[in-house]
This record gives sequence, C-alpha cells and structure tokens, in this order.
Amino acid sequence: MSAVVEHEPSLFRYSDEVRDALEQRRPVVALESNVVAHGFRWPENVAIAEEVEDAVRAAGAVPATISIADGRIIVGATAHQLETLATATDVAKVTSRDIAVTLARRALGATSISATMAIANQVGIATVASAGLGGVHRGAETTMDISSDLTELARTKLIVVCAGVKKILDAGRTLEFLETQGTPVIGYQHLAFPAFYCRESGYNSQLRIDDPREIAEIARFHWKFSGASSVLVTHPIAAADALDSDTVEAAIQQALAKASTDNISGPAVTTFVLRAVDAATGGAAGAANRAVLISTAQAAATIETARAAIEHGATHAA
Repeated sequence: MSAVVEHEPSLFRYSDEVRDALEQRRPVVALESNVVAHGFRWPENVAIAEEVEDAVRAAGAVPATISIADGRIIVGATAHQLETLATATDVAKVTSRDIAVTLARRALGATSISATMAIANQVGIATVASAGLGGVHRGAETTMDISSDLTELARTKLIVVCAGVKKILDAGRTLEFLETQGTPVIGYQHLAFPAFYCRESGYNSQLRIDDPREIAEIARFHWKFSGASSVLVTHPIAAADALDSDTVEAAIQQALAKASTDNISGPAVTTFVLRAVDAATGGAAGAANRAVLISTAQAAATIETARAAIEHGATHAA
C-alpha cells in the first residue's frame, strides 16, 4: 500500500494525526460516520464515536473517521466535525454512488461502509472497521435489494473487519454472493459467520484464523493477483454482550411487518427495523450495537498493526 496518495488539493482534508500516520506508514483504520449521524441519537452518538476511536488507538493504530462536508472529503474527523455530524438534521447517508453528488452539492454527508471503503482505498488506508456489513436482503430474489457494500468489496483491495451482516439480512445468500465475486471471508478467532447482535447466523465463514499476522499475509498474497477483491474478516460480538437469536428474530419479524403496513421502504427500512428491535429488547440491542462497534474496531486495529509491520519489513528488505 502507498502512503498518502496525491489528489486534487482541495478535495481531501486530513486531520494532522491521520496525515502524519499515513506519511510515516503507521497503521491507520478507517471508520464509517453513518453510525454517528444515523445509528444513535445525540449525545450518545458522539460518546460512542469517541469510544470507538479510543479503541483503535489502544490497539496501536490511528483512527480515521470519514465524512464529507463543504465539498471536501474529511479523512479523520475532528471533535468539532463529529459533533456536527451528531447534531445536524440534514446529514445525507452516503454510499459509494453518492460521493460525487454529495461533493458537488457541498452537502454534509455521513459515509456508509461502501463509501468509507471507496475513500479509504483511494487515500491509501488499508483497513476498514464496521459493526455490521450490508448484504443481500431477505426477499432479494424478487426485490434485487443487495447492498453496495458487497460490490465495493469486489473493486477495492482492503481488509474489512465487521461482525458479519445484520440479522435482518440473508446471511446465506450474502455468503454465496461473496463467494461468486471471489471475496475471501475469514473468521477471526471464530469460525461461525456472525449476525451483528448475535454470535452465529447459522452459517460458517470460509475459514477460521486466530493470528492477525496470518490474516495480513493472506491479504498481501491475495492482492498480488489482478482484479483481486478486498478480504472480509468477521469478528463476533463478545458472548457477554450478545443477544439471543430467537428473541431478535421475533422482534425483526414484528418490525418488518410494521414497516410494510406503514409503507416504509428502501434504505429507511434498516434504520426503522434496528430501532424497533432496540425498543423491543428494552435497549439491549443498542447496547449490543455499541459493544460490537468497539470490538470490531479493536480487532481491525490489531490486524492493521500486523499488516503495517509486514509492509514495513518488506520495504526495508527491498
């Protein structure tokens, strides 16, 4: 991976911490900002964003929360920028297809996983952390509702660390989609493919690896091939923080039925269902979301630190 890639000077704005880390080839982990703007309510969202960044630092890497503001891509949000994302009422949810529109309109945008991946890949950040990956939605055989997160995995060369897919999605079809496009799926210290709040989805990842350095080595070899994709690494929520699968499923079914009755469709369904599940579980789902954001950030930082050490050694050997 390169250090800071040269770009149109006015397009990217780096925090000093992130710029210094990239120039010195130190480990950096990219974080989405959609969870700040749309995942939690203020002021909890700011506190959680800070906790996630602290978790990355504690594991030896530099956090780079990505967002868009005033026609620029922010690589490493400041405390003030996080507060703005957390309190503004007109923050756009930005997927990879929305980046250019958001920039051209000089709008305030919070990046989803796909947009975060696209930007990280562009600026030389090798690892992205998120709680739950977007995937193939239930009923996609008729709706064709498939997250851009999956296609972005196919056209970037990153290590993406997450807690599997949200339980409201179809884990089996998601894994089939990932296999079709050649994306390796590695379970970090856990073989079962997790389902966000829950440690298991009923499916397994491609393989289990416990050593972060081995994951970094696999990614290094994988990227040597033309057209290679990102490497997806799954890391489950801690057992103490996980929710009961049957309880969550019952809440999801009830929320989906309510969404259909209220004519809620498209991207709004995910937010509606997640908040309904949180209410149905007495806030336990929100607490689990918070826990999994921190655990995946820690895992991503650990793996990225190993990757940066391998790259540093290869550079010196050359």
